[in-house]
Amino acid sequence: MKYLDPKADLTFKKVFGEHPDLVMSLLNALLPFDKPEEEVQSIEYLPAELVPDNPLRKNSIVDVRCKDARGRQFIVEMQMVWSKEFQNRVLFNASKAYVRQLGKSIDYDLLQPVYSLNLVNDIFEPDMEQYYHYYRMVHYERTDKVIDGLHLIFIELPKFQPHNYKEKKMQVLWLRFLTEISEQTRNAPQELLDNPEVSKALTEVEESAFTDAELEGYDKFWDTIRVECTLVNSALRRYKEGWAKGEAEGRAKGEAEGWAKGKTDVARKLKQMGLPVDTITQATGLTPEDIKRL
Repeated sequence: MKYLDPKADLTFKKVFGEHPDLVMSLLNALLPFDKPEEEVQSIEYLPAELVPDNPLRKNSIVDVRCKDARGRQFIVEMQMVWSKEFQNRVLFNASKAYVRQLGKSIDYDLLQPVYSLNLVNDIFEPDMEQYYHYYRMVHYERTDKVIDGLHLIFIELPKFQPHNYKEKKMQVLWLRFLTEISEQTRNAPQELLDNPEVSKALTEVEESAFTDAELEGYDKFWDTIRVECTLVNSALRRYKEGWAKGEAEGRAKGEAEGWAKGKTDVARKLKQMGLPVDTITQATGLTPEDIKRL
């Protein structure tokens, strides 16, 4: 059996954008629900494109967007390369989805939360051990005081280690599906095959389930990702080299300025002591003109 990588645009949207039961299982596994009654019971897909009311404003396209019976909206994104622009886009799209709930005659009290689940195949918090990052609006001093509206979740897939999180079975299984299945997979782990939802997802990413045209698009996607990674790494390398060069030049300049100031201070003290100019010149290396100006 040969599989395609579920993180690719084509496969991710096929698994979670065409099967309500699978995206519902993913949401319940990965969203920060504290109580069972908060979990998603049913979902309805919404258009992935958020078209603005004003044609002069920016369109937004997400991977998967849906809502449940309570009206809560869920945005799911698979991002291969991290950037600050992506983080800003997540906030922009979640805010737009929240605002767009209001029609002309709808009361603000009817607004429902928006959850943005973002799976990132990149490390963007290298100084933090955890892979799961949950952002929401909380009081600066009293974090128990929360404004319930936007919930932003970012998951760093490369940091995920399944043996550390056995208590969250479905979370582990879905993250294993996303991190362990690839084009090199010939035999899926039995733990994934034993779970009905994940097993169904595995069937959806079998290479035989795709047409030649879809496979060509799949290959082009990875070509684009490789180019993007190259550009990002190249820009990062140039930034680091520029920083190191600037730091070295700044250090050399600082040392030169410090040395010059030190000689000037010594010359001033020697002059105050009444020593001859030629003696001060020999001691400090300053010109007679420099010494006279002190």
